[in-house]
Amino acid sequence: MAVMATHVITGAGSGIGAAVARRLHARGDELVLHARDAGRAKELAAELPGARTLVGDLADPDKLSWAFSHQTLPDRVDSLLHIAGVVDLGPVGELTPKSWRHQLNVNLIAPAELTRHFLPQLRVAQGHVVFVNSGAGLNAHADWSAYAASKHGLKALADSLRHEEHANGVRVTSVYPGRTASPMQAKVHQQEGKEYDAARWIDPESVATTIVMALDLPRDAEVNDLTVRPGR
Repeated sequence: MAVMATHVITGAGSGIGAAVARRLHARGDELVLHARDAGRAKELAAELPGARTLVGDLADPDKLSWAFSHQTLPDRVDSLLHIAGVVDLGPVGELTPKSWRHQLNVNLIAPAELTRHFLPQLRVAQGHVVFVNSGAGLNAHADWSAYAASKHGLKALADSLRHEEHANGVRVTSVYPGRTASPMQAKVHQQEGKEYDAARWIDPESVATTIVMALDLPRDAEVNDLTVRPGR
């Protein structure tokens, strides 16, 4: 990855996204941090001085195009990192359409829409699209149907994009972390009725290391799929 590369990042406020953003910021790269609203954008900019922000609600992907039309988008994008995500567990017999739509919108449709917007810049830069997926994107278990469906769809999006954009020099990587210590994981444990112990799970910094490795890989190679599991 070139020095002073420009990265567009969703989910930079916590967990894996925050770890990746800190890592890239520390080495002097340009960051464009997505935020759901202006208040959150201000917080992110304060945490990472010099970073730009981009506001749009991933839960309402139909309005992202309108939101972006009122903001200045970067002319160059070396990587687009889809790290934001939501989860709402429950059996199929109880999950409502609202829950299904929310998870599909944030976890699948919004990444597709963001990718559509930034593909011209990614093609010019021969950039990299990284989808932070989940173990649930490979295997679905009881009570995980909506979340797993959104993540299985994200895998399909990444696979199709890779085939479509290979000739344009755009690299596409899917990362499948196991349970990672984060606010999302704390929420999952609460929904499961289990005690949360962050020390049992992957440190977000470890997942960030794998993502940065994929970004920095020389142009003669590409990481397509990367599974990261707890080491304990």
